Amino acid sequence: MMFQRLREDVSCVFDRDPAARNHFEVLTSYPGVHALIMHRMNHWLWNHGLRWLARFFSLLARWLTGIEIHPGAQIGRRFFIDHGLGVVIGETAEVGDDCTLYQGVTLGGTSWESGKRHPTLADNVVVGAGAKVLGPIHLGEGARIGSNAVVVKDVPDHATMVGIPARVARIAAEPAPLTEADQRRAETARRIGFEAYGATRDMPDPVANAINAILDHVHHTDARLQEMCSALRELGAQVNDSRIPDIDRCGMDDEPPTDEASSGRG
Repeated sequence: MMFQRLREDVSCVFDRDPAARNHFEVLTSYPGVHALIMHRMNHWLWNHGLRWLARFFSLLARWLTGIEIHPGAQIGRRFFIDHGLGVVIGETAEVGDDCTLYQGVTLGGTSWESGKRHPTLADNVVVGAGAKVLGPIHLGEGARIGSNAVVVKDVPDHATMVGIPARVARIAAEPAPLTEADQRRAETARRIGFEAYGATRDMPDPVANAINAILDHVHHTDARLQEMCSALRELGAQVNDSRIPDIDRCGMDDEPPTDEASSGRG
């Protein structure tokens, strides 16, 4: 059982850190793995009444790794601390399976009262660098805590939290069908060589909103020009019917523009 847990703790690093190259490197040079191995030993000592010894070894672990985990904290399977310097996990903290913490994270308490005073993390929670999760609160399954956020209230499942104090930025859900406007924006973005990965309807991002407005403007301007050309032809005007270069070729070719294109007649 102990070696199975160790194998899981080492193997999960490869899923969350692209810099990991082999098991030997992870086992010998990752302080997050060292801190977790030592904590599992200290937690066993703590549960068997050897609490001074558990605290002493946890002090050594902090000195060696820069990561402080109280031996009373309950840590689930496949837990990963990336980088890890400055991470603090309090006595009554509970961490579920497949959770990830980055450097500078604190799972701390807000009271000097005994009893439950540290957070509980459900499975698959990710806490970004420098974030502070404080008090006997619950972070729902799949929650994401943004860097430097300060969380003092319960977090719903699959929610993304940002800010001080942290607020819900979005809650992941099944993707809704794209509207006609969204499909048009995506096509326009594709043609001009821009992947609008952040330009979605549920992202409260002013930059994404501005990009969406630009894409809409490009589409409507193109449609309006076509209407004007059609109206001029009906009035008998001569309108240049030469083909306009595709937008996805603009700026992509090394060849200089033709005379027709450079004169503005294309």
